[in-house]
Amino acid sequence: MKQMKVGGLMTDNVLSAVPATSFREVAKMLAEHDISGVPVVDDDDHVVGVVSESDLLARHELTARDLMTTPAVTVHAEETVADAARLMVRRGVERLPVVDEEERLVGIVTRRDLLCVYLRPDAEIRRRIREDVLSDVMELPADAVDVHVLDGVVTLGGRLRRRSQALMLVGLAERVDGVVAVVDRLSFHEDDTPLTHPTRTPHDISW
Repeated sequence: MKQMKVGGLMTDNVLSAVPATSFREVAKMLAEHDISGVPVVDDDDHVVGVVSESDLLARHELTARDLMTTPAVTVHAEETVADAARLMVRRGVERLPVVDEEERLVGIVTRRDLLCVYLRPDAEIRRRIREDVLSDVMELPADAVDVHVLDGVVTLGGRLRRRSQALMLVGLAERVDGVVAVVDRLSFHEDDTPLTHPTRTPHDISW
């Protein structure tokens, strides 16, 4: 299943500083270009740190070398947007410098960029689930289950043959670009997974 990659979302005309860039120059760069941070690169374009507005406000050092947060949290262009979003949340950063196979700076992606993914129309999300997930990946008819999407929230309903299929469908739907959440209202004929509650049958489970 094809997922949006960071390389398709990043800004490739990225501003950067070098370790010797002065406090004043960095501040001017952020103000003039209305950005909240810049990566700091060495002579080989390797990202060695990031200077943010918070760094400028917290420390009045002379150069980017002393101001920057290091090591920099970076992402590769081939990683998925979902992975980049999780990395941002986990590391508590607002932006990710994007690097190539040799760890050289090729772009930058921000939280605002990632949020654009979640503006995908509901009809497009529904089409992706029916065609990409159900038909292509799971090799089921596109109308095998009911797929409803409202404001990015996907509701899956209907009955599948096996419980493992239902679990797979929910997991894959959650990975579709633009999906905010998945409501699982699926049922199944056969429970082919290890039972966590031996006294319950598939028909006893409330969805």
